[in-house]
Amino acid sequence: MARIETPRRVRGTQDIFGEEQRRFARVVDAFEKVRRLYCFQQVQVPVFEATNVFARSMGETSDVVSKEMYTFPDRGDELLTLRPEFTAGICRAYITEGWQQYAPLKLATHGPVFRYERPQKGRYRQFHQIDAEIIGAAEPQADVELLAFADQLLHELGIAEGVTLQLNTLGDAQTREAWRAALVAHFEQHRGELSEDSLTRLEKNPMRILDSKDPRDRPIADAAPDIDAYLTSEAGAFFESVTRGLDAAGVAWTRNARLVRGLDYYRHTAFEFVTGRLGAQGTVLAGGRYDGLIGNLGGAETPGVGWAAGIERLGMLAEAPAAERPDIAVVVERAGYEAQGLALLARLRRAGLSAELFASGSPKKRYDKAVKAEPSEIISIDVRDDAPTVNRRTLRDGANAAAIDTALAGFTIA
Repeated sequence: MARIETPRRVRGTQDIFGEEQRRFARVVDAFEKVRRLYCFQQVQVPVFEATNVFARSMGETSDVVSKEMYTFPDRGDELLTLRPEFTAGICRAYITEGWQQYAPLKLATHGPVFRYERPQKGRYRQFHQIDAEIIGAAEPQADVELLAFADQLLHELGIAEGVTLQLNTLGDAQTREAWRAALVAHFEQHRGELSEDSLTRLEKNPMRILDSKDPRDRPIADAAPDIDAYLTSEAGAFFESVTRGLDAAGVAWTRNARLVRGLDYYRHTAFEFVTGRLGAQGTVLAGGRYDGLIGNLGGAETPGVGWAAGIERLGMLAEAPAAERPDIAVVVERAGYEAQGLALLARLRRAGLSAELFASGSPKKRYDKAVKAEPSEIISIDVRDDAPTVNRRTLRDGANAAAIDTALAGFTIA
């Protein structure tokens, strides 16, 4: 008989359980709590889109589009892609679903995203993000709102210490055009010294050379002209409004004039929350203003700003929550009284108490198992004078005594 091969987890994916799942849940719970405080609506978009949605939004020459997307033809030969990020799908929905009537929209979501890259600690091929967007608001206040949301989330998770908000302006269209020309002129003077990747970027996306990690490029990129010399008065005033708003909201920030976004639809604010606690994977949350994206996707020109963060990466920084413990452990100590145990269990749960039933094995082992579950209280069901009787033992505070009393109505209490 042929041996059946044991299936394996696909490389770059993860089975999330135990402490990792508790970290994951803590991030999502904190995100949902802060989302409600900031009045962001929940939204869900498909896990796959037509490939051109991401190609237009992320740039045909970007590493994500050219190297990292999971793209496949469906049975109708339409080219589809598993989402590598949320913003493009949300902007597509804004265009196709008539959401313009609700603008400005404050939206938040979370879920899996997919990128084909080399797996390493904190980086997977299927990973999970939280995402927040404001669409249809051109004012600097929208940028401040999103950054305050992100900052409060980090504080809610208890990981704000050691995380720095790095902030920059990319200016308006006029600013970018002038700065781009200056960058091209600078890099052309050093064409013979640039890496092969940067030579390609010089032709298609020169701003991305500023992000290069190649040691051949770094001295040239560091000597490139700053954007401030090319800021229009309007762009400068926008950035000043953002920084004043952050100061008023009590959000600490630092200027990073080398922080850029290469695609032309990005405008004004770009930002990253960075830490030294994750090694090379130092960015924990990032985003910016993308006023040209919806127009680039075929919709009416619409301002937008947003951010995303990896749930796994945030979870690595957060303290692991304790394992969940039941409010009540119900122990059936006499054979034949399992139905009474189930009835009590149902009552407790309907009263809003978490409860677990222990009704198998020897009575002593049942009770020992219940103690190891560390409930707030153990309720054991025995029999006295041919009637089911309950005994209560409180192990720790936490359970709702009034709810327990209601659930126990009709039982004889020893």
